[in-house]
Amino acid sequence: MVLYLYLIIISLIVLIALIFIYYYNRFIILENRIQNSEAQIDVQLKKRADLVPNLVKVVKGFAKHEKGIFDKITRARSELMNSKDLNHKIKAGDSLQNFLGKLIAIAESNPEIKSNQNFLHLQQELSAIEDKVAYARQFYNDSVLDYENLSEKFPGVFFFKLYGRTKKDFLKIPESERKMPEIDL
Repeated sequence: MVLYLYLIIISLIVLIALIFIYYYNRFIILENRIQNSEAQIDVQLKKRADLVPNLVKVVKGFAKHEKGIFDKITRARSELMNSKDLNHKIKAGDSLQNFLGKLIAIAESNPEIKSNQNFLHLQQELSAIEDKVAYARQFYNDSVLDYENLSEKFPGVFFFKLYGRTKKDFLKIPESERKMPEIDL
């Protein structure tokens, strides 16, 4: 009888230890996934920034009178490259993307640029990078969602507090991008 009691107590201790280990490891995995997604966003924003000088060079050759947009793009790219944290990088990346949209509009209004093979290739590359940025942001938010769900459900909330974990923020769309764009036909 005493042997069964010892086995039950040992089994309970092992079970409790396994639960503590499981939740610790689960939080570590989710935090690493969030850090990885931040790094992936950073990589895509860097690719976008690296593509910009080539795109500007192609358009600049044809549209010398649009100097203002080139200066704005250069400043936005510099701000992106010098940003230290993810939120600033995303804000700077959004600003750069806004100016790039204007540059593309200028280029598409010029038939010589629009038919230039280098421009077309760079435009396709930029479009692919934008898709990757959007996917990386979605993956980041999905990872934060998993982390938040685990931290708010029982018994995860207990372990979240026990291990001193902190909440993570979702990436949000700036208010300016939520508005319906005006369509002029």
